[in-house]
Amino acid sequence: MTEGEGREPLADIFRRLIANTGPISLMHYMGEANARYYSSRDPLGGAGDFITAPEISQMFGELIGLWLTDMWVNAGREVPVHYVELGPGRGTLARDALRVAKRYGLEPQIHFVETSTALKDIQLETMPGAQWHHDLSSVPPYGPVLVVANEFLDALPVRQLVKTPDGWRERMVMPEGEGFVCVAGTQPMDAAVPEARRNAPEGTIIETCPGAAAAVYEVAGRLIEQGGAALFIDYGHDQLRDGSTLQAVRAHLKVDPFVGPGEADLTAHVDFATLAQIAQSRGVRWLGTVPQGRWLRELGIEARAEALAQVAPQHAAAIDSAKERLIGEGQMGVLFKVMGLAAPGWPGGAGFHG
Repeated sequence: MTEGEGREPLADIFRRLIANTGPISLMHYMGEANARYYSSRDPLGGAGDFITAPEISQMFGELIGLWLTDMWVNAGREVPVHYVELGPGRGTLARDALRVAKRYGLEPQIHFVETSTALKDIQLETMPGAQWHHDLSSVPPYGPVLVVANEFLDALPVRQLVKTPDGWRERMVMPEGEGFVCVAGTQPMDAAVPEARRNAPEGTIIETCPGAAAAVYEVAGRLIEQGGAALFIDYGHDQLRDGSTLQAVRAHLKVDPFVGPGEADLTAHVDFATLAQIAQSRGVRWLGTVPQGRWLRELGIEARAEALAQVAPQHAAAIDSAKERLIGEGQMGVLFKVMGLAAPGWPGGAGFHG
């Protein structure tokens, strides 16, 4: 269902809310917009709005499956073991990863953390043996967890603070013309800014993501309590940065995030530097945060592409193109990062040693 099929446009709801109560925070705007967006459609694939790495090539999921299997085997093959995926899309990554894992004896219980009804129906067809959860709280509290989150954190709503002549303020959203615009709020927010960054120049924007912080904190806690390992894969940066990274994609093109809320995918770059600190604060092992291209190369994607091309030479060009899309510096290879976490006593994990 789209907004034209019986649902009031979210823009109209926002305008009415703002008229009654005043500006809403950017975090509120992004959260409601993405909730509407993901609840109403399958956004993936050529007919959707964007394509994720598992949809580009089976090699991506296969190498993740091998990485998880290697970790589990070297940690002692403990069972029961749980495969937990946050935001599993169509289930493609899980299908490819667990197909490979099964060859080496890893047959975990499958848990999908998903809130989109539209995507759940597709996941049910792809992985009929999976169990669905609204959040991590209902995932079993026993046995190691192997957690994967690919392009999950980037869609969680961000909070932005801006330095004004009067100090730090939260960025709020107001209607303007056909769309919306960001303005500085009226409430002082200096206390929410780390002391080392409070004296930044006027106009500086600091972006945080409470949802991403909470997700990594909870996953790290599970690793400490149950054992296991986790991979967070997303586009973002591994050093602290300033500025807004909010963007919107519709029909594979960047569009204005403040026009047609709920009709485009809103995302922001993931702050892996902060998330690594949060994970380590719980005592979990941070294996590293490395570019996706380097990680996939170290796991053997080039050899895997060559093997696939030998089996299906008629698809050799497409296989090579997909490989380059995943690891190329001008494509996903550098902008996308892979952060690895592991429980104390678990191995270091391939791909993080360079």
